[in-house]
Amino acid sequence: MGRVTVRRPVLKLSHQGERSRPDALAAEEPLELRIDGKAVAVTMRTPGNDVELAHGFLLTEAVIGDREDISAARYCAGTGPDGRNTYNVLEVSLSPGVAPPDVGVERNFYTTSSCGVCGKAALDAVKLRTRYSPADDDCAVSTDVLTTLPDKLRAAQKVFDSTGGLHGAGLFTTDGELLVAREDVGRHNAVDKVIGWAVQSGLIPLRGLVLMVSGRASFELVQKAAMAGIPVLAAVSAPSSLAAELAEEQGMTLIGFLRGDSMNVYTGADRVLR
Repeated sequence: MGRVTVRRPVLKLSHQGERSRPDALAAEEPLELRIDGKAVAVTMRTPGNDVELAHGFLLTEAVIGDREDISAARYCAGTGPDGRNTYNVLEVSLSPGVAPPDVGVERNFYTTSSCGVCGKAALDAVKLRTRYSPADDDCAVSTDVLTTLPDKLRAAQKVFDSTGGLHGAGLFTTDGELLVAREDVGRHNAVDKVIGWAVQSGLIPLRGLVLMVSGRASFELVQKAAMAGIPVLAAVSAPSSLAAELAEEQGMTLIGFLRGDSMNVYTGADRVLR
């Protein structure tokens, strides 16, 4: 397996002078995802939980609907210059009857036809592909619980402690219980790993749960949460305008700037108990 952290020498400069010392950096390596022998995506990720990443990515891109749609996932014998496996190529075999995506190598399967071209096209793409709409989920979560989530997620980010360079995503119950947390150099990958864990655990759709992310709430993260049926997405930073529009379209609760005892509720305020 690839390394989660990499040690490198650095020159530290401060008012006390300068000194050389080793520093831990978050590892970043490419992962090529193949479906039945065809390359469909390449993403830069932190090695680890790659099978979860594949399951989450394929669910949020509407290729699969649950764990039964994948019959096998294994590393290919892709080798480096020294003949060793790089663990950077993952082969997924779809179950009989599951249609493979007809795409090229893209991070998001519909990026070429929607994202970056027209906001409405992006919203329509998600609406047409969502199997588990969160709109009818009547769960509720209190502000008292919500304000505890950033610290709980931060406490679960073990690699962040040594590198300071990873995004985090965590799945919580409305009582504030952490079910799973994952880290990655890419915020979308961290969310894919969390959702992939849920796919493998047979928990999809993720009714009555809260997805907490350490950074901002982008359109892509709202899209992934909606595809998994997650009713509440909370972030420590701001959402984008299209993220808020999509959350409203999907009937999701979107919370931003969740810090200390305050937060901004952009959509779905009826699920937040005050």
